[in-house]
Amino acid sequence: MTKLILATNNAHKVKEITQILKGKFDEIISLKQANIDVDPEENGTTFLANAQIKAREISKHTSFAVLADDTGLCVDALDGMPSIYSARYAGVHGDDKANRVKLLKELENKLDRSAHFETVVVLHYPDGKEVWATGKVDGKILFQEDGENGFGYDSIFYCNDLEKSFGVATDEEKNSVSHRARAIYNLLEKL
Repeated sequence: MTKLILATNNAHKVKEITQILKGKFDEIISLKQANIDVDPEENGTTFLANAQIKAREISKHTSFAVLADDTGLCVDALDGMPSIYSARYAGVHGDDKANRVKLLKELENKLDRSAHFETVVVLHYPDGKEVWATGKVDGKILFQEDGENGFGYDSIFYCNDLEKSFGVATDEEKNSVSHRARAIYNLLEKL
């Protein structure tokens, strides 16, 4: 297997995953590069279910292996929310700023700001075989944005391992400890 298709239209994820998997595959391409214009509805109730939905749907359009992920931010004081709804927490899918504003508003009077990012990655082979793994990184939600690096909730997530927000971390720093990187490394160990 030399070619891998990433089941995402998120350019930030493509860049991040490609950096993490550099040298592991001959070619890593995005849906756009593969000319696959499919955006499966993520209607699963878990990160695993949503990653499987994406991987299986995209695999119908290619003869190559497909890597899909589902990722979310889980905040303890909000009973684990936004979780699988992280990308559409404020109502519109992919409106990162609105999602951050809503989350900060909901945490205004909360003392417990502990949180974690969680990722599940699924590698779906053309023969239907699947391998999956999880990754997690612990931290807390800041009171205001800190930095402009990354995407999604990165600027309000203080990473315990790095002792700073993902918003000020370099790509290399984030990829050394991130939930997505850990999930991918755990997946590679299984292969």
